[in-house]
Amino acid sequence: MSNLHTLKNASRGRQSKRRVGRGAGSGLGKTAGRGQKGAGSRSGYKRRHTYEGGQFRLFMKLPTRGFSNARFRKEFEVINLEQVERLFEEGETVSEQTLRDRGFISGKIHGVKLLAKGDLNKKVTIEVHRASKQAQEKISSSGSTLSLIA
Repeated sequence: MSNLHTLKNASRGRQSKRRVGRGAGSGLGKTAGRGQKGAGSRSGYKRRHTYEGGQFRLFMKLPTRGFSNARFRKEFEVINLEQVERLFEEGETVSEQTLRDRGFISGKIHGVKLLAKGDLNKKVTIEVHRASKQAQEKISSSGSTLSLIA
């Protein structure tokens, strides 16, 4: 059993700052560990994370062919039925604007998508841009109404 007076400090101590350029006998004198010439030996030098020591960089060797849909992708904010259950009261309307008012959505989006995680026991009116098939089934069984916005 360990007692308070038998505990030892397991953390490493603070490492002292390396003092460079303090003479030849220090081991880090003259060039201060920067080598002889080149960009790395100059003051103000910052190495880019893609730099490979003068070797032709990998990303510059790779081809830039093809098409990426990333620039044109439509971002949908996702909300689950359990979140609707928690955020809204009986008879309220769930829409993009009411979700923004409650702080659930912020920023630029292309619409709201409803997913089926959780259960919905309240009768609410839901106006969203997309809804999964399971979510549509759960909404119809709960007695709520769903309208999809084009």
